Amino acid sequence: MTIEKTAIKDLVIITPRVFEDARGYFFEAYNQSKFLENGISYQFIQDNQSFSKRGVVRGLHLQINPFAQAKLIRVLEGEILDVAVDLRKNSPTYGQHFSVVLSAENKKQLMVPHGFAHGFSVLSETASVLYKVDQGYHKESERGIRYDDTTLAIDWQLSPDDIIVSEKDVVLPNFDKID
Repeated sequence: MTIEKTAIKDLVIITPRVFEDARGYFFEAYNQSKFLENGISYQFIQDNQSFSKRGVVRGLHLQINPFAQAKLIRVLEGEILDVAVDLRKNSPTYGQHFSVVLSAENKKQLMVPHGFAHGFSVLSETASVLYKVDQGYHKESERGIRYDDTTLAIDWQLSPDDIIVSEKDVVLPNFDKID
């Protein structure tokens, strides 16, 4: 397992060591001791899974303290563009976003720490996404940012005509209006 630092502090890409043979493959998707060795000490309490079709954009979502969630995201089937936005006010990368393609094929994972908004777009015909969280859902702490916010200017790698967004996500505030 390799843990690759990104340009945004604490946001890391995890690539497992995959063992393949004629039967298929095996890899460790999560290994607490290896995470701890690399300073990742979240205690995950829940796994969430979603299934979406091409063009779906989910996000940008977050929960505020004390219910902020760290997320470990991976793709079981298909391919997504995974996006994290740094919302840590004292961070030198506040307001910046990072994106990476996660797929069943590349088996990469993105570790999104507390203080980030998160979302993804589905690039394949369908995608199944699994993510671990270290806090449960808390409706009153839920916040979000519009996926098409002009300040963030995220390239979701989809044609605007192909984007499918939930009613809940389309009414989210812009970046400059979040608390």
